[in-house]
Amino acid sequence: MKSALRYLAFLILPLYAADQATKLLVLAHIPPDEFIPLIPGFLNIVQVHNTGAAFGMLKNNNAFFVALAAAALVVVGVLARRGAFADVPTRVGAALLVAGILGNLTDRLAHGFVVDFLDVILPWYGHWPAFNVADACICAAASLFVLTGLLPEKHRP
Repeated sequence: MKSALRYLAFLILPLYAADQATKLLVLAHIPPDEFIPLIPGFLNIVQVHNTGAAFGMLKNNNAFFVALAAAALVVVGVLARRGAFADVPTRVGAALLVAGILGNLTDRLAHGFVVDFLDVILPWYGHWPAFNVADACICAAASLFVLTGLLPEKHRP
């Protein structure tokens, strides 16, 4: 149990720090809704204030998402305590999930919104909804959990 928590903290803290540092840089240096091209035609840096969930759904429900994030952290903690994250992929997934939840929860508590700043342009879609490091962590965690769930147990690391 203790080694699993150390393993999680080793991943969570740097990811959380990267998320918060990038958001602070964006807040300090990028005016809201201004596009700064990093890779022209593919990747911009923007400052978007998201009061909803993924893709801006359920806008202006900050209190609900604060409560949801707190509940999710409790559930992950209970699952960790019960040994649900026994293999490397699920431990990494749990660490990514916690880092993402904490990153966006911090924003909601500090600002009343989540700071999104990565604007990807897909040729077949156009502008993907802006996201941040925490969102990327949450999506990567979900992918790891799904992929791990699809593997037969005898093939898991």
